[in-house]
Amino acid sequence: MILESVIRCPSCGFESAEQMPTDACQYFYECRRCGAKLKPKPGDCCVFCSYGSKPCPPKQAASSCSQ
Repeated sequence: MILESVIRCPSCGFESAEQMPTDACQYFYECRRCGAKLKPKPGDCCVFCSYGSKPCPPKQAASSCSQ
């Protein structure tokens, strides 16, 4: 299972490598450059699934995400 994902801010394009929680989905993320507050796109369980280079661990494990 991959526990690191690179989140790309849709507002400014800044990318940051982040550790993903293994037991839950992360619903909010604040961009370190521009301060934009990201939340999942419709149909996604977390910010990693929407803006990350890898999906969250629960989705990688093919289990349902807990929010």
